[in-house]
Amino acid sequence: VQLQASGGGLVQAGGSLRVSCVASGSTFSTYIVAWFRQTPGKEREFVAAIARRGGNTVFADSVKGRFSITRDNAKNMVFLQMNNLKPEDSDVYYCAAGSVIWGRVRFANAYNYWGQGTLVTVSS
Repeated sequence: VQLQASGGGLVQAGGSLRVSCVASGSTFSTYIVAWFRQTPGKEREFVAAIARRGGNTVFADSVKGRFSITRDNAKNMVFLQMNNLKPEDSDVYYCAAGSVIWGRVRFANAYNYWGQGTLVTVSS
């Protein structure tokens, strides 16, 4: 599976942005998909995850109530809608997929496949 993230950009604080992840291959719907973010020199931080059929989602406390995650398995895509963005949300955002146990979705090392990242910059 190859993942490609897109949709990052520059937005003012309080604004919204949607980042997308498209996957190749026919097994995408069998994977849990998550978004992580990372600042150079720091560990990758969990943002959100969505179950295989989209029925379950989980979010980091820092984004709960502001971000949502959805998926379209027919198009092999996952979306992260980010609202009320804050400067501290500025980061490179990565999508990840894998055969992950739901209890481990917050751990980056649980995922087999990673996209290349898309940069989100929130200005104050």
